[in-house]
Amino acid sequence: MQNRFRSDRRLTTRMGVTLFLLGLLYVAFVAALIVLLKSWVLVVVIAAGLLGAQYWFSDRIALFAMRGRVVEREEYPQLHGVVDRLCAVADMPKPVVAVSDMDMPNAFATGRNADHAVVCVTTGLLRRLEPDELEGVLAHELSHVAHKDVAVITVASFLGVIAGLIVRFAFYSGMFGGRRDQNTAAILAAVMAVSAAVYAISFLLIRALSRYRELAADRAAALLTGRPSSLASALTKVSGDIARIPSKDLRTAQAFNAFYFTPALGREPGVARLFSTHPSLEERLDQLGRISNELGEAAAPEKAS
Repeated sequence: MQNRFRSDRRLTTRMGVTLFLLGLLYVAFVAALIVLLKSWVLVVVIAAGLLGAQYWFSDRIALFAMRGRVVEREEYPQLHGVVDRLCAVADMPKPVVAVSDMDMPNAFATGRNADHAVVCVTTGLLRRLEPDELEGVLAHELSHVAHKDVAVITVASFLGVIAGLIVRFAFYSGMFGGRRDQNTAAILAAVMAVSAAVYAISFLLIRALSRYRELAADRAAALLTGRPSSLASALTKVSGDIARIPSKDLRTAQAFNAFYFTPALGREPGVARLFSTHPSLEERLDQLGRISNELGEAAAPEKAS
């Protein structure tokens, strides 16, 4: 489906390469489990079932996890109005609009395609942003839907999720499963080792793609709205407020960082910044500043203290 978000060949290429490499990793992972567990039917059926469930029900899973609910125009007329205008300008189908009752200011998009997409914002975001800033954030999220990178991240993250679950299951099974013979212990150790390696590789591939897709969405949103300074203002405001939220209150949200407008990181992310799903705030603001200059925008906002 065509839309007026500017196409990004570099993003498309990166998504294709990432999916290809993850596909090879997925095949190797399943093959290794079949060899180790000696039951290809069980492995293939479970893996295919979980992949299908994540792809088809990703929007419901994300909304449930983040306490989001679908809202109608009568309840949030301004929010619906902004989404309506952006979809009209972008010439794309309107996604389902949802709101999460969380003080953490953030937004995310999910869904397998433009016709089955959800854009969700938190009540904390709605309270903090001005209308033009909200428009920039929503344009960013709609860009993810238009470029189909939401579906790609959903599918790409599947392998890491399954590998991580296997490692946890095997670990706790080993701790609490009682005595085992040598062969069973060896198989369990091999499954944990393969799953840990798969998780590490998929973790790095997904984060490399995710950081670029966030820059691509910022760029597309800035060009669609023609106001990169508004998006820069929203980024500065949201990132500053999230940094002031206690880390213990961010832990649940961190599992969904790859989908968020800006990551749920505390005051001192430390090493976590090196493996972040998002580029740094400075990198995002620098890009928006360059776009602002190219568009001849009057003035970009200065970073908030």
